[in-house]
Amino acid sequence: MAVEETLILVKPDGVARGLIGEVVGRIERKGYRIEALELRTIERATAEEHYAEHTERPFFGELVDFITSAPLVAMCVSGDDAIAGMRSIMGATNPIEATPGSIRGDFATIIGENIVHGSDGTESAKRELEIFFPGKF
Repeated sequence: MAVEETLILVKPDGVARGLIGEVVGRIERKGYRIEALELRTIERATAEEHYAEHTERPFFGELVDFITSAPLVAMCVSGDDAIAGMRSIMGATNPIEATPGSIRGDFATIIGENIVHGSDGTESAKRELEIFFPGKF
């Protein structure tokens, strides 16, 4: 096992629905550590950098519009195999396919507003943490 750091976002829909505590509780109960946590509304440029790999996709504009529409919670989460572990806790991107007991399986209903985001690998975690917490991780 390797100790990893990963970016986790509680997206605007999760914040609006009062699910910050639920998400944080699941992270902590699993044994992961929250190294940083910040509630903020992100700028369009930050969102575009965050979703840069989707620039050419037809849903890029919708992603950016949604993530900048209201406050989100950005976290750096660390622990043994935190990237894969957090992806398991979050559940499949499409809530219809997410396992009951996962965050998306329990709370999300549509793919475009699926409560949480988590880095999908070591390189994306480093890149995303630098976007949201520059120079800290």
